[in-house]
Amino acid sequence: MTDFPNRKLGFGLMRLPKAADGAIDIPQVCEMVDRFLDAGGTYFDTAYVYDNGASEAAIRKALVDRYPRERYTLATKLCAWIQAHDEASAKQQFATSLSRTGAGYFDYYLLHALQRNNYQKYDEYRLWDFVQEQKAKGLIRHAGFSFHADPELLEQLLTAHPEADFVQLQINYADWENPGVAARRNWEICRAHNKPVVVMEPVKGGILADPIPSVRAILDAEQNGLSYASWAIRFAASLDGILSVLSGMSSLAQMEDNLRSMRHFVPLSEHEQDVIRAAQKALDADRAIPCTGCHYCTGGCPMQIPIPEIFTVSNRKAGSPAFRTVREYNIVTQGKGRASDCLQCGQCEAACPQHLPIIELLESCKAFEQ
Repeated sequence: MTDFPNRKLGFGLMRLPKAADGAIDIPQVCEMVDRFLDAGGTYFDTAYVYDNGASEAAIRKALVDRYPRERYTLATKLCAWIQAHDEASAKQQFATSLSRTGAGYFDYYLLHALQRNNYQKYDEYRLWDFVQEQKAKGLIRHAGFSFHADPELLEQLLTAHPEADFVQLQINYADWENPGVAARRNWEICRAHNKPVVVMEPVKGGILADPIPSVRAILDAEQNGLSYASWAIRFAASLDGILSVLSGMSSLAQMEDNLRSMRHFVPLSEHEQDVIRAAQKALDADRAIPCTGCHYCTGGCPMQIPIPEIFTVSNRKAGSPAFRTVREYNIVTQGKGRASDCLQCGQCEAACPQHLPIIELLESCKAFEQ
């Protein structure tokens, strides 16, 4: 493709700020949108399932209703394995997304979170053909898919569907050589197929914005004033073939930090690459749970166990001996399921993009219950 705009930073709309009542804080999102556009950003990324549709509705209020259509590009996604039970309900997501956003058309439209356990749904429901039909109607400008699986499946999909315009991949320096994510190898396959890449989880769900002490020490030694998050985003943006690096920004402060490092983007120098390699080695020596907090695991949990929040408690305990583990565990599980309530049904492991052994990990977290 030659008509993709060169906009390295994308505004991910999965983790928008919330008001006191739990609803999305629309005034703050409006201000974040204003600052992003003023800085030259154009790429906004949402999905049908984000916040049960509230994300798509919010971007209509904060962006679509406030700016000319040519000022921005909008991406959203169709999920065949969440909130869809047949071909008709899956295809209805497209019409619903158009209605919610009021965007008229989507610049980028994705089949959402393809994995080993769900990719056949997209064939069964004839969704590859469906998005091409919408593209022919002018309702989609670029059609692609987001991917959370092994390189062999990615190769299979790109060979079977050369019509895909781009691929969205999880890429960050923590997962670069992680066999469960295979970030490097998946990126290399996209390059071999000449497919532009949109990067998701560059900060690994916020983990790299507040990394473990050994990584903080390595980055702090540089004394360059860069935030931990900016190191992670610049790592992803420095790769070849990157259309956009999505940052799921939840506050004005995060927006400003990202804009400081990306408004005038400069790829990592060779020395900075060496610093990242040192940080990768430190992460490899750590045994923390690499959960990104995407919550795909919780949607079908029959016991309503807040799995990502429990894993966050576990990780913070590992990073700080003084962390009040039991207190924090009781807070995150209040009114919800606890690790000991797990039925070991396995739905969470089937949904996890990180392919974590969730049942085993929850078993170890039972120790926090007092």
